[in-house]
Amino acid sequence: MSAVLIATVVIGLVGIAVGIALVYIGNKFHVEVDERETAIREVLPGNNCGACGYAGCDAVAAAIVAGEADAAACPVGGAPVTEKINAIMGTHSEAGARRVAFVRCNGTCEHTSTKNNYVGIRDCRAVVMSQLYPWDCDYGCMGFGTCAAVCPQNAISVKDGAAVVDSESCIGCGLCVKECPKNLIELVPYGQKTIVQCMNRDKGKDVKLVCEVGCIGCRLCTKQCETGAITVDGNLAHIDYSLCSDCGKCAGKCPQKTITGAS
Repeated sequence: MSAVLIATVVIGLVGIAVGIALVYIGNKFHVEVDERETAIREVLPGNNCGACGYAGCDAVAAAIVAGEADAAACPVGGAPVTEKINAIMGTHSEAGARRVAFVRCNGTCEHTSTKNNYVGIRDCRAVVMSQLYPWDCDYGCMGFGTCAAVCPQNAISVKDGAAVVDSESCIGCGLCVKECPKNLIELVPYGQKTIVQCMNRDKGKDVKLVCEVGCIGCRLCTKQCETGAITVDGNLAHIDYSLCSDCGKCAGKCPQKTITGAS
């Protein structure tokens, strides 16, 4: 009986010693958290998407308080979040314009043909590694929805073999941009109507063989643009959205109907 008592006393003393040690260590290494950091964390969206360039909302909140990041660092929160952070920090930063994801491919089942009957992991990256592209166009969307799988807002769906983004649901986090192995997705200004829906850099005659709506690099669009927003590089047109007036004239003249926004 005495042995049990002794064991109980020893265990109790050890527990007390460990408790005292933990309290001491906690006080020794305690890091004071700036109240502003906590306040900023509460107004951030909480997606932890990494679109700000930091590991998550906690990290960017700490960076803002430390002066390493701007109050407008969160592209997802936009102006409302930036205003709240400005109030907390006493700053006057302006939020950047809202951007949303856009898939630069319109190569749906209607516009291209099947080349391979891919059987394997339903993941775009796996298809790229296998080199068994399902469609005739090797540059286009493969339609296995890897981008949709990482979207925190369920803003991406696959329709007729190609991914499509719902711009109203998209928060512009950029996760899909990073995930697409074909680099088909880009962030464009919200409300932008004039966009080139193609990434094929082959010559025009080769593009026509694999897709009915692919860019053939004819440069008719550049001749229509009054602001110099459209350039053709490597047989592929692209639009500088900061210069584009969204008039739609280029789309109206595009023989392939590759550009959205025809007036």
